[in-house]
Amino acid sequence: MEYRNMTQQIRGRGKDARRAHCLLALYLAGLALCPPTAQQALAADPDPQQAAASDLTELSLEELLNIQVTSANKQAQPLSQTTAAIFALTQEDIRRSGATSIPEALRMVPGLQVARLDSNKWAISSRGFNGRFANKLLVLIDGRSVYTPIFSGVYWDVQDTLMEDIDRIEVIRGPGATLWGANAVNGVINIITKKAKDTQGGLVVGGAGTEERGFTGIRYGMALAENTHIRMYGKFFARGNQATATGDPGTDRWQQARGGMRLDHTLNNGDTLTLQGDYYNGDYRDRFTEPTLVTPFSQTSDIKVRVTGGNLLGRWTHVVSPTSRFSLQLYYDRSERASPQIGEKRDIADIDFQHHFALGARQNVVWGLGYRFTNDQLVNSSTIQFSPRSRLLNLWSGFLQDEITLLPKTVTLTLGTKVEHNDLTGLVIQPNGRLRWTPTPHQTIWASVSRAIRTPSRAEDDVRINQVTTPPSAATLGLPALAALVGNRGYGNEKSLAYEIGYRNQLSSTLSVDVAAFYNAYKDLRTTEPGTPLLETTPSPAHLLIPFNATNHLRAETYGVEAAVEWHPTEWWRLQPSYTYLQMHLYTDRTTDPTAGNANGQSPAHQFSIRSLMSLPYNTELDLWGRYVDRLPVAQIQSYLTLDLRLGWRPTKQWELSLVGQNLLDSHRPEFREPILTSAPTEIQRSVYGKVTWRF
Repeated sequence: MEYRNMTQQIRGRGKDARRAHCLLALYLAGLALCPPTAQQALAADPDPQQAAASDLTELSLEELLNIQVTSANKQAQPLSQTTAAIFALTQEDIRRSGATSIPEALRMVPGLQVARLDSNKWAISSRGFNGRFANKLLVLIDGRSVYTPIFSGVYWDVQDTLMEDIDRIEVIRGPGATLWGANAVNGVINIITKKAKDTQGGLVVGGAGTEERGFTGIRYGMALAENTHIRMYGKFFARGNQATATGDPGTDRWQQARGGMRLDHTLNNGDTLTLQGDYYNGDYRDRFTEPTLVTPFSQTSDIKVRVTGGNLLGRWTHVVSPTSRFSLQLYYDRSERASPQIGEKRDIADIDFQHHFALGARQNVVWGLGYRFTNDQLVNSSTIQFSPRSRLLNLWSGFLQDEITLLPKTVTLTLGTKVEHNDLTGLVIQPNGRLRWTPTPHQTIWASVSRAIRTPSRAEDDVRINQVTTPPSAATLGLPALAALVGNRGYGNEKSLAYEIGYRNQLSSTLSVDVAAFYNAYKDLRTTEPGTPLLETTPSPAHLLIPFNATNHLRAETYGVEAAVEWHPTEWWRLQPSYTYLQMHLYTDRTTDPTAGNANGQSPAHQFSIRSLMSLPYNTELDLWGRYVDRLPVAQIQSYLTLDLRLGWRPTKQWELSLVGQNLLDSHRPEFREPILTSAPTEIQRSVYGKVTWRF
């Protein structure tokens, strides 16, 4: 009866209906494979290392909701009690998703827009304004900020680690600027790796497939002393070309090698010391079209981009008393990117101090100070040019946040602010207020008001990007005309005022719901205003330059709802449906930029995801993941429905075998097109890969 009702609802919707039928049939097939007594039929004991990693299929719903998170308040607290729209991906979520990269894993988070441009590039944002160079989302790895000042975004192709070493990924949708600073306008992603003590012994992974041409990883952890543990890892992957719109191979293959270590030491007084670092080296291919000043006025070439880099982080946490502790963190990051478009060498040094203490019985205070230094050396090309080619930037910051208990175990008020000073726009203040009401132990209602700022990037100050050349005409005085995006030293801060309300409820021992609604008002967003044409004689031939200058002439409003449900119909089956609704309104009354409204059509209005995780007899796992993503009209991307499938088997404690199919409902499809740099997009192909994991 239920199946008949569902099929009637989707009947007559063409291609999407057929896909939905396939998805439904696979779910029912999984149910048929697993009788209610499946848990009793498990043949082998669970792997101790796997059990230590908190296998979510073995946790109760209440235990899941009490997973400790740190990103919302910079101190550990149960996820269910946070006053933010936070979502935590655990190691078990990542393992059972079949994701081979951090961006692919982020597709599981409601409220994020994740689209893949080609084999090696992604567009990732929170609550709108998506793009390859999305600049309103702050990303951290173990507390180390990985955004680049060149465009205030993230190079996702170099943000990686051994996926099995990730403990969890905490994602805040909405402003996190009061604690994390400028650029945390629409969200914060904090990738947290496991402690060295939790990764003892050996691990070897390897696999290959149609798109994952080959990947391998090795990690070994050991105890140097009773309270000192270390792990070391190395990994390599090679990914093949995606497809063009005609189905032919693209030019975007990608390979990278990476290695690193982490050392944790606990002192007798409870203090902890951490030292960790990574090094990577790789390259990817791309097809790039650049304007020229002679016929045919553009040139397309296949290029190779080489990336190398490394980082080193040290952290000391000192316990002052049972209610007071502080931490001191220092890190250094060196990155290099060699491309015919732009060459970049960047050094970043950062120091961060944080102190948490209880003030009386009803106040928890956390405050901190920070300093960040960045220096770059850029190599210009005929298409992308920076002036000056080297620049040193300083960022000073401090924050204070106080969580006040108004009614014990019922009502708390959180007030805080972040103060920063940067070399581009000077002093920035970002306050917020958050209120939490817990009427029952299993219900939480929260609301917040936040002010967040995005400071200018190096590009918005100093860049020139030659976009397109038009042939000579009477309107251009018989000269070729070159249109270029030009930075502006007068470019100011982008500002946002965000209102949020959320509700969490554990409805029963098997069902929970988490809903957040938001309204954001933005002003002084980026536009590119046409400037006065001028004659240029260098490079030759003489041509007319038509500049489009970076300015702050755009206002916007966004609002939406994000909902996630966790349902355990039985002990052996978990269902995780989620839904995201987003509306954007851009007001272009102050601008003549013809592209000012494009952001409205670069993020999907509707997204729906459902994950099914089944623990079948004989240590077998069947995991299904269906997603619907709405159309992107500006990028001319149609809506799509996709399905991933993972079949896993653990024949012994040490071995795990898995077969993963991704994007199974299409041979290939586009997900995004980036308008700023004319890198040729490719379409994401159906793929299958096998993986072997050995723990010893």
